[in-house]
Amino acid sequence: MSTLDRYAVCGNPIAHSKSPQIHQAFAREVGHVISYEKRLIEFGSFQESARDFFDNGGKGLNITVPFKEDAFAFADQLSARAKAAGAVNTLAKQADGSVLGDNTDGLGLVSDIKKRLGWQIKGASVLVLGAGGAVRGILLPLLGEMPAKITIANRTESKAQLLASLFAGEGNIKACGFDGIGSESFDIIINGTSASLNSEVPNISESCVGRNTQGYDMVYGVEPTAFMSWAIDNGAEKVSDGIGMLVGQAAESFQIWRGISPSIDPVIQLLRTA
Repeated sequence: MSTLDRYAVCGNPIAHSKSPQIHQAFAREVGHVISYEKRLIEFGSFQESARDFFDNGGKGLNITVPFKEDAFAFADQLSARAKAAGAVNTLAKQADGSVLGDNTDGLGLVSDIKKRLGWQIKGASVLVLGAGGAVRGILLPLLGEMPAKITIANRTESKAQLLASLFAGEGNIKACGFDGIGSESFDIIINGTSASLNSEVPNISESCVGRNTQGYDMVYGVEPTAFMSWAIDNGAEKVSDGIGMLVGQAAESFQIWRGISPSIDPVIQLLRTA
């Protein structure tokens, strides 16, 4: 039986996950040797599977769709970020045997925007497209960077309004439908919808893009996403996909588990090459 510290990523589907490559690259960089695997979880069996993993010596789990809310319910204790997100993407066994639930998605996004891309969030006007779980997970870390305001726009306005009400006490945040954005341009536009997966763009006016706008798509791929191309075509200054967020949130998980922060850029390059 392996004596290596055991970690895994759980999801359904899971074959596409890049997490094993990412975390093994982190481990090599810092001189750690770990075991990291993919675990396909059957629907309805997350609690049982996670309990079995930790009862048999597992140290940490990454959680992907559709089990982030199941992981939220499973955790013995929750970070403030996880509570705000209503979802958990990182489970970590504690010294007393309990399991901590955290959410590193927003930290990964903020780190990518600030450190790798060098974009200024503080004092910026930020437009966030979408109002699903992915967006909820990034709002608290984004608000913590003290933007001038965040506008959440969604096809169904009521969902955006609900999110805005949940975070109203954390900063200047408002909500609207896609057709209610108005004619102002924004410093940063973050696409938190899945539209780019279908080579589509949210139905918003090009007037929200100015010559200094920076566009960020939480989706990533080999080629520029549909949103990135749309933003550039409408005059955006800079654009990026979300591969840095993917690696960044993994780095935050690794730090929670191993107590050391790995470098992000080499792993991004590794994934781009692959």
